[in-house]
Amino acid sequence: MLYGPSTRSLFPGKHSLGFVVALLSCFIWMAAGCRQQDFPNFPANYREYAYISNGGSNTVTVLDVVNMRQDRVIAVGSNPTGMAVNPRRNEVYVVNSGSDSVTVIDAEKNVVAATMRVQKRPYSIDVDSQGQRAYVANSKSNNVSVLDLARRREIGVVGAGEGPGMARIANDGRTLVITNHDSGSVSIADVRSLKVRSSFDHCPGATDAIILPDSSKAFIACSGGHQIMVIGLAHSTGSDPLPRDVLLTFLDVGNTPVHLALKPDGGEAFVSNFNSDTISELTTSTDEVGGAYLMGTHPVRGLVSADNSLLYVSDFGAGRVGIYSIDDGKLIRPGVKVGEGPDALAFAGSGHFLLVADAQSGDIAVVRTASPASLLTLLPAGRSPNDIVVKAFLVH
Repeated sequence: MLYGPSTRSLFPGKHSLGFVVALLSCFIWMAAGCRQQDFPNFPANYREYAYISNGGSNTVTVLDVVNMRQDRVIAVGSNPTGMAVNPRRNEVYVVNSGSDSVTVIDAEKNVVAATMRVQKRPYSIDVDSQGQRAYVANSKSNNVSVLDLARRREIGVVGAGEGPGMARIANDGRTLVITNHDSGSVSIADVRSLKVRSSFDHCPGATDAIILPDSSKAFIACSGGHQIMVIGLAHSTGSDPLPRDVLLTFLDVGNTPVHLALKPDGGEAFVSNFNSDTISELTTSTDEVGGAYLMGTHPVRGLVSADNSLLYVSDFGAGRVGIYSIDDGKLIRPGVKVGEGPDALAFAGSGHFLLVADAQSGDIAVVRTASPASLLTLLPAGRSPNDIVVKAFLVH
């Protein structure tokens, strides 16, 4: 689990079970009468790959999403954790927590193109909207590395609190939000000067963070308690400019909030409350909690569909993906059974498929999202998959 409490353990023999489930799912899929036209039609020069960081194998598994098969396995550094894709270039970045580096993967050739050194015990990475800079939270050196992706090297560091786990760059490219897990604080840095301009305490176990599309607010999960910190970010645009960063409020949610999923339109966010077995719904414009809903066992991640209608939640303890209808305000039961310890989520195929990294069984569940949602197949990954990202492009 990349941004939540440490609950992962390995279970020998689960992998073979995954292949049995995959075989059965194929029979079910065929029996249901699915046809090729039920799936996306891609042009001949279209490529789409999913990349999975395998913390226990020191590898990245590459899945060919167009043909739904494993493409290859790439050796990277020690204990790969967080990942990111470049929105402008066909590159994927892998944080190697155990070897203090970031691996650059050429997505067109699916080979290692470069390795960049960073600081101590990096954990997560975020890339700006222009694909020029990346920001790596270094949990043991209490700072954030700033990477020049064209020159493939570190060009600066931003100081932070103790044990930073995440650094998020705002869409406007001006503000960096850093969550400091060990000191229970949040640092807000100015990207141009690479200096911290404000800091906010009283967020125990600060983990995940989201920033609204207009760069006006940040929401931070205080996983050591039961609250979400809301910070107004300094900005000069829009109808309500804010001259400085301001702590707006704390929102009470469930116990151990570990992840926030933002609707694409930015209007609502959903909190995975690990130890309450619930999700909380937040209205981002008014900073209010709309309600809490039971969701499986130990929800860890959420992902909202592109049309803002459905929330998919990985229930770590239940081996399922729960589906919550946002418009109806209710669960679509019973969800979809996947592998053991489902964690990281990513959409593929323009939303036709949901890819689920099963941390304990070491595989990737491919969930067909068309109603009713169903398990299409399971594909192999390495040991302890941590994160998953998808890159699609056209070759010329």
